Amino acid sequence: MKYYITGINGFIGFTLAKKLVDLGHTVSGIDSMNHYYDVSLKVARNRILEDDYEIKTYYGNLLSKGDLNHTLSEVKPDVVIHLAAYAGIRNSLERPNLYISHNITGTQNLIDACEKHGIESVLYASTSSVMADNKIWPWNEQERLGEMLSPYAYTKQCNEHQFKISKIKNTMGLRFFTVYGPWGRPDMALFTFANKIVAGEPIDIYNYGDMKRDFTYVDDIVQGIFGLLDQIPEGDEIFNIGYGKQVGLMEFITEIEKNLGRVAEKNFLPMHPADSQETWSDTE
Repeated sequence: MKYYITGINGFIGFTLAKKLVDLGHTVSGIDSMNHYYDVSLKVARNRILEDDYEIKTYYGNLLSKGDLNHTLSEVKPDVVIHLAAYAGIRNSLERPNLYISHNITGTQNLIDACEKHGIESVLYASTSSVMADNKIWPWNEQERLGEMLSPYAYTKQCNEHQFKISKIKNTMGLRFFTVYGPWGRPDMALFTFANKIVAGEPIDIYNYGDMKRDFTYVDDIVQGIFGLLDQIPEGDEIFNIGYGKQVGLMEFITEIEKNLGRVAEKNFLPMHPADSQETWSDTE
């Protein structure tokens, strides 16, 4: 099979691309190398993909229809996996227009290009944030959407509707739950906490520590994607890709402290307006 991954130099795209090649598939992808976090990390991932896995990666932007049409016409993939987006829930409160343009307009450009080039199957990244503050536990894909607490969340909600009404034959939305692991995004809690603890700086703990997350290891995310690629469902579907269990924030911090052999200086703060108090995936 031939796979085309948007955001291939991102955390999940990078991990997924390597696994697909290991299984004998042909992989290519596109990435704008945006500067949401230190771009040197994306450059390092890209070097591994190209040098060690012989993956063809294109520098391009989903806001450019020309970039999409050129690469899709050259690659002619069987399946497109759409992972490119501006991430970061809290950051989106400060720069909403950036998220709207890249996550909504960029996604629509991709949909248009897939329709033009006859792509019949697309997997795309959504987020658990579209179910924020739902009171039914664990969160099930069939329940009503929650409160959109950030521009990032509502751009992903919009993506689900964009694909639902598209002319693409098979679309699968993947609601990821708090992904962590090697080569992960440095703005995520694991790296933010660890770096500050090592540097002797205080860590910010929101809602005074009363928070829970469904932390999901990146290889489990990839395994969930493989389950769909093995037998692509017909029509428009939404799937939770999570661990299925909750971990308390203070327990999470304690484990980091144990592994670093240091105690964090803790700065307890009220709830951040973009955060959910808890997340929990129903993975049936």
